[in-house]
Amino acid sequence: MSLIYLFLCLMFVMRLVFLRLSIRNEKAILANGGREYGATVSKVITILHISFYLAVAIEIYLHQPAFDGTSLLGLSLMIFSLAILKVVTSLLGDIWTIKLMVVNDHQFVDHWLFKTIKHPNYYLNIMPELIGICLLGHAWVSAVIIIPFYAIALMFRIREENRLLAEVIIPNTRLK
Repeated sequence: MSLIYLFLCLMFVMRLVFLRLSIRNEKAILANGGREYGATVSKVITILHISFYLAVAIEIYLHQPAFDGTSLLGLSLMIFSLAILKVVTSLLGDIWTIKLMVVNDHQFVDHWLFKTIKHPNYYLNIMPELIGICLLGHAWVSAVIIIPFYAIALMFRIREENRLLAEVIIPNTRLK
């Protein structure tokens, strides 16, 4: 197994670890009367994420790129994205999920990270992860084909999340 495949597999395994956390939180949210929003977009994002990993793996297999400076830059972005994911999941705690879910009496987390960068999970985690994986494996075809669709799906997700913030979450926070 090449070094590039090893790093891609490790990243995928780390994503599975966070998926497990998300599923645990989702179950608790639903059990306590919470609700999911934008389920269709969540499904599309999931399909795109899995497709992206598969496409990059195939591209790496076909081209057998050497681990070089571009790969190192990609690996650095991947590590950065995981660090941000860890920070975001720690800050949001039991309300963090991969899906767009709102708990009863959902409170806005007013940490400076969320005030400074409105959607750090998307801009500092997902996008650097995708770009990093492309750079790691020199997967230019995967980048050109899948990332635009992913960006559109994230645009819909962010729009829905902004609506929930404005209509549900921030008003709940002001009531407390």
